[in-house]
Amino acid sequence: MKSILGNGIVMERHKPYIAMLFIQFIYAGMALFSKVAISKGMNSYVFVVYRQAFATVALAPFAFFLESNKTCPLSYNLICKIFMVSLCGLTLSLNLYYAAINYIPATFAAATTNAIPVITFVMAAFLRMEIISLKRVHGIAKVLGSVLGVSGALVFAFVKGPAIRIHNWHPSIDELRHHHHQGPSLNTYSRSGDWIKGALIMISANILWSLWLILQTPIVKQYPSKLRLTTLQCFFSFIQSATWSIAVERNPSAWKLGWDVQLLSVAYCGIVVTGITYWLQVWAIQKKGPVFTAMFTPLALLITAIFSVLLWKETLHWGSIGGAVLLVGGLYGVLWGKNKEEEEGKRSVIYDQENAEPNEENKVECITDR
Repeated sequence: MKSILGNGIVMERHKPYIAMLFIQFIYAGMALFSKVAISKGMNSYVFVVYRQAFATVALAPFAFFLESNKTCPLSYNLICKIFMVSLCGLTLSLNLYYAAINYIPATFAAATTNAIPVITFVMAAFLRMEIISLKRVHGIAKVLGSVLGVSGALVFAFVKGPAIRIHNWHPSIDELRHHHHQGPSLNTYSRSGDWIKGALIMISANILWSLWLILQTPIVKQYPSKLRLTTLQCFFSFIQSATWSIAVERNPSAWKLGWDVQLLSVAYCGIVVTGITYWLQVWAIQKKGPVFTAMFTPLALLITAIFSVLLWKETLHWGSIGGAVLLVGGLYGVLWGKNKEEEEGKRSVIYDQENAEPNEENKVECITDR
């Protein structure tokens, strides 16, 4: 009996970690599907509209039935807050992300996305949502882990080094795949200034996404129905994205959606990515905070690379191995620091409760009872 209870407690404690790993596997597939849909000629703004529409339709029934017993009033002030959070974190972030892909190489896009943990960490520290104590070991571990994780992501994306021959596939095919993976050269973008434009747009998208992670904490406190909150944000983002897309894209043929890879991409990114992962992220933020959630972002790049090697036999380089080691080490450092911080906080709470003296009100109640 004790072992069953112990296993249940351990499982409950590790749920946020399992959820975040699951999310990064889903995000690894998102890059592939969205890139295929847009490369087939689908407008990026229209893609976001359909993605948010699919997410809203998929989540609405679950939000209505599973949380029907929760009565969380929606005031006008709270609706305005959710609307603005959706505008910043979902609508603008997604539209800027897909707009930036048209200007910059895929490797640079992946590398800048991995700056989200540091941006989130700095924002949380500035807003005093994350405690940084450089006098404690766990505080130093969080800071060094953040820097190490982003450094690993940059090394993984940009430093190649000698190739590792795992399989005996044909070198010419491998070189073609490697060239295709690298995308357009840097000089192609820099001639007209598009590379700089794309980099600034991508960084702006990452800042807005980090802001969305940060703002979920106060919103969830006011509206604890996480599934309904996610549905509302997807719905508001759909309205905002549709308004923008109709104003920008006047060609009716751009809105056509057939039974092809575009429909599959929209359904995957809408139902699975936007619907399921956004809800899981809101839940994880409530449990562990925004910095914990953001720290898992670089794993999507690592997971994508592993599947590329196993499924498509792409070449793995020693530079990528070194970057992956730094990335995982940095992630472990932050998670270790946060766990130590939580344990120290629990011990201090227990100590305060054990040594708390009864206040005057409690003394009066005790005398009255007698």
